[in-house]
Amino acid sequence: MNILITGGSGFIGQSFIRRFPQYQYTILTRNKVKAQLINPSCTCIDSLSDLNDLNTIDAVINLAGEPIVDKRWSQNQKHIIQHSRWDITEQLVNLINASQTPPSVFISGSAIGYYGNSDGTEQAMTENSPCAAPDFSSDLCQKWEAIAQQAQDSTRVLYLRTAVVLGAKHGALNKMLLPFKLGLGARLGSGQQMMSWIHIDDAVNAIHALLLNPNCVGPYNLTAPHPVTNSEFTQTLAHTLNSRAFLMMPEKLLRLAMGESADLLLNSQMIIPEKFLAMGFEFKHPELKGALTDLLK
Repeated sequence: MNILITGGSGFIGQSFIRRFPQYQYTILTRNKVKAQLINPSCTCIDSLSDLNDLNTIDAVINLAGEPIVDKRWSQNQKHIIQHSRWDITEQLVNLINASQTPPSVFISGSAIGYYGNSDGTEQAMTENSPCAAPDFSSDLCQKWEAIAQQAQDSTRVLYLRTAVVLGAKHGALNKMLLPFKLGLGARLGSGQQMMSWIHIDDAVNAIHALLLNPNCVGPYNLTAPHPVTNSEFTQTLAHTLNSRAFLMMPEKLLRLAMGESADLLLNSQMIIPEKFLAMGFEFKHPELKGALTDLLK
């Protein structure tokens, strides 16, 4: 199988490629050296504009996008975040629709930001739940999915509504480790906001399951089945590191430091992977304590 993967040198992309080396990969990347270190046999391209179609591609996994948490959300940064996702997705849709033998599946990125902020409720949200309260992230994801949907007459289309992905050396968890090891871990705001998360191994295995199952279409929540409060996450991480977490980061201070992007840390989202559970997908790390123990052992 020849898989075109955008964002292949990112955290999820490189984890997928390393987990499933049996496939041929065409990687859209700005860092060809890094991509070939991940898989020396891969084909690297730095632009989709040189392609007329995807007739030789069997599947597309679209993970490209400007990191959403690395910079304050100025109007210019919002524009970059949006169009780094929307534009590549639109290019892929056009290439798929222009193909005489299009890829059999198009797995496109999205995020649980689709659902907005459900603060004040403890109701679990599934793939069929509407947006609770629109904001920048929900608008971003809804348009992102709508663009991908335009390929549905040519191929099977899926959307990955991804939660916080936990890995030992990459992603959000890696950035938390030093302060927690120093005993400076802190709950964020009230700590009562629900956090949805997933172990990187479950994330890539779930994407692979969608790749191979021709009956899977539409949105899938790429989350573990047991979300936790921010306070529970904080205490579990501290305990796993044999540390303590007595501190609290006030909401006002977070918003002063991060601006609107603080929503990513303070919004409450209790997201359940109902469709993965219904298809019988087996999560290796369904509980946070076991996931963190595995990653940090």
